[in-house]
Amino acid sequence: MTRIVALSRYGRLGASSRARLFQYWPYLVARGIEVEACPFLPDDYLRLLYSKGTRSWRLSLEAYLRRFALLLRRRDYSLLWIEKEIFPWLPSWAEWLLARAHVPYIVDYDDAIFHNYDLNPRRLVRVCLGRKIDSVMRHAALVTAGNDYLADRARQAGAKRVEVIPTAIDLERYTPRPRNEKDSFTIGWIGTPITSKYLTMVQSALEEACRHHNTRVALIGSGDVHLAGVRCSIRPWSEETEVEEIQALDVGIMPLPDTPWERGKCAYKIVQYMACSLPVVASPVGMNREIVTDGANGFLAATRGEWVASLEALRKDSGLRRRMGHSGRIKAEKEYSLQVTAPKMHSIIQQIAGVA
Repeated sequence: MTRIVALSRYGRLGASSRARLFQYWPYLVARGIEVEACPFLPDDYLRLLYSKGTRSWRLSLEAYLRRFALLLRRRDYSLLWIEKEIFPWLPSWAEWLLARAHVPYIVDYDDAIFHNYDLNPRRLVRVCLGRKIDSVMRHAALVTAGNDYLADRARQAGAKRVEVIPTAIDLERYTPRPRNEKDSFTIGWIGTPITSKYLTMVQSALEEACRHHNTRVALIGSGDVHLAGVRCSIRPWSEETEVEEIQALDVGIMPLPDTPWERGKCAYKIVQYMACSLPVVASPVGMNREIVTDGANGFLAATRGEWVASLEALRKDSGLRRRMGHSGRIKAEKEYSLQVTAPKMHSIIQQIAGVA
């Protein structure tokens, strides 16, 4: 039997771990692959970070000690499945030792985490860790990347094999809801308190949109955010209710600045919106440009004027919302669904484990 130990960054509360690793478990287990999840940081770490904006040094220290102990005592697996890196902010010694011991590992990226090091404002970090992720990629049996920006970095690093696996949604969970004609118009955003900072980029455009008495903004998972002049409702996020919350929206938004870190993002929220047949308005940055076909399944908006015009067009035309939402749903089904990516991931794992 193929047995995988998955070294995720977080538990199910972490969106990257949940979408990039955990959601594949049922499919893999049903095909005879045993998977054990060993998260680095516990959910309590994220709860504290999201609620109070503070990082627990105690939980972090415990995480390092727990992972050290795991690697020292375990070798009852076919391969390791690593999210990003084994030890954040330490050199890639662990990955190097795994390669020397001929222990195969897959490493997965849905963020440009290498920029935490090579573009760090502290010179010591850049000198000591600037090429760390390149080393992790180079020693891996396989690098899976959520988009071409991340995959290109892996190829430049000399990775043996690179596969682009977009961050996907489960079509059995994400379904369109029949939309009734209504007077209200809801602009929605889903994310975490860490990423809610991007909303300030479109605050004035949202304020303009909310001048119409029937328009409001719903923020799912943002935490306590204040946008002056914007009629907001803030909804708590949970895995159980996120789909229902998205289905209640009329349009989904994803503002981003055009910086190296954001170019590595995988546009997961856009995929979530589209899977629920919502039109989207997004910044033309990174993968947003690949997923959003301007004028077909949404709008790409770079300026305040473009944001205002895009939201106004969608507010006034329910038929346009339906057509764009339908186009987005088709794209999600064909390219960004678990039903497409899971068989590919299963085949890859079998090959790396040497049982294909």
